[in-house]
Amino acid sequence: MSFVAGTAMSAQVSYTAMPLDQGFGKLDTAAPTVPAQQIIDSFTAKESEFRVAMGNYTYERSVKVETIDDDSKVDGQYYQVTDITFDPTGRRYEKVVFAPGSSLQRVQMSPADFQDIEQRLPFVLTKEDVGQYDLTYIGKQKVDEVDTYVFDVKPKVMEKNKRYFQGRIWVDDTDFQIVKTYGKNVPDLGTKKRGQENLFPNFTTWRDRVDGKYWFPVYTKVDDNLHFSTGDIHIRQVIKYTDYKRFGAKSKITYEGQEISKDKPGTTPPANGQPPAGSQPPPKQ
Repeated sequence: MSFVAGTAMSAQVSYTAMPLDQGFGKLDTAAPTVPAQQIIDSFTAKESEFRVAMGNYTYERSVKVETIDDDSKVDGQYYQVTDITFDPTGRRYEKVVFAPGSSLQRVQMSPADFQDIEQRLPFVLTKEDVGQYDLTYIGKQKVDEVDTYVFDVKPKVMEKNKRYFQGRIWVDDTDFQIVKTYGKNVPDLGTKKRGQENLFPNFTTWRDRVDGKYWFPVYTKVDDNLHFSTGDIHIRQVIKYTDYKRFGAKSKITYEGQEISKDKPGTTPPANGQPPAGSQPPPKQ
C-alpha cells in the first residue's frame, strides 16, 4: 500500500527480503520431486480459475490504516467497511456501509492505495500474468498444517505506468493455489517537482478455503516503516475479508409441468475473506 507525504522531497525505494524463520516449519531446500516449471504451470492455471470464481462471490471488506507515533500510540486512523455485492442485473459494485472521518495527518491515502486494496494486496498470479515475472523455487515448507511449495517472485521488467508484486508466495502442494503472500507492490512512486513521495509498505496476505475448493484472501496485515526523506513513518494496516457468499439469481425452469430451481451464477471480476487455516494470522485487532 502506498502513502503520500506532501512535504517530502525525494523517494526511497526499498524491499526487505523475508526472513525464512517466521514460525513456519523448516524450509526444505532440496529439489522438488516434480519440475519447478510443472508446479508453476499447475498453480498459475488454478489461479486463473480462482480469479474467475472470486467474481461470483459477495463479501465484506474492512480496511484500517493507522500511523503510530514514537511512543507506539496511534496518532491517526482511516477506517472503512465496504460490501462487495451485485445489483439485480448481476453487475458487481461496491457499497460503503461504514466510514467515519479519517484522522490521518502525517500521511494521506492516494489513488494507488485504493487500487492496491482492491486489486493488488490479494495478489493473484495467473497463467495470463506469469510471463511478467521471474519465479525462483526456494523449497518446501509447512505453513500451519499445509504443505507448500515456496517461490520468490519479482518482475522481469518494470514498464512505465505499471505496477507489480515483488516478494514470496506459498503454494498449497495439493490444491495448487497461493495460500500466503509476503512482499510489496513496486515500484515506489515519487514526484520531486511536486514535493510528494508515494511509498509502499511490505504486507502479508493469508488465504483460507471457501466452499472447500478455492483459497480466498481473508486477512492482510501491514506493520512497516515508510522511509520518507523527512523521516520514517510507522504504518499499521489490517484488511479483513469476511462473509463470502456465492452469488446466485433465482430463475424458474419448468419441465413437463414441474418446476425446477436453478441458480444462475453472477458475472464480473475479483473479491476477498475469513481467518486463515493455511496459516494463522496475528491476533485480530
